[in-house]
Amino acid sequence: MARIAGVDIPNHKRGVISLTYIYGVGKSRAKEILQTADVDEHKKVADWTDQEAGRIRQAVDNYTIEGQLRSENQMNIKRLMDIGCYRGIRHRSGLPVRGQKTKNNSRTRKGRRKTVANKKKVTN
Repeated sequence: MARIAGVDIPNHKRGVISLTYIYGVGKSRAKEILQTADVDEHKKVADWTDQEAGRIRQAVDNYTIEGQLRSENQMNIKRLMDIGCYRGIRHRSGLPVRGQKTKNNSRTRKGRRKTVANKKKVTN
């Protein structure tokens, strides 16, 4: 397995697909990285030479990825929560942030259902 940016990428897959195992690298960015490194995007990782792998590592270093990107995202969310804007409040209370309705769905954000029992009627 090749190791790029602290991530083991699979050998048996094509370069474009393997690079997407790195957090912050999608297909388009993977193609861009392979173009800058001058490596064929259809070539499997197992067929890369040491020079090609080195050029890819250098190309990947130009982007914000993995831990740095994760911490940047967390800091952005923390900033929203600190200033108390609407999106920050939604993050804080664990509700959907982007305007979705919450009456029926949004179980991913709200968690499992918490059933609330009805009050019993008093009969005379």
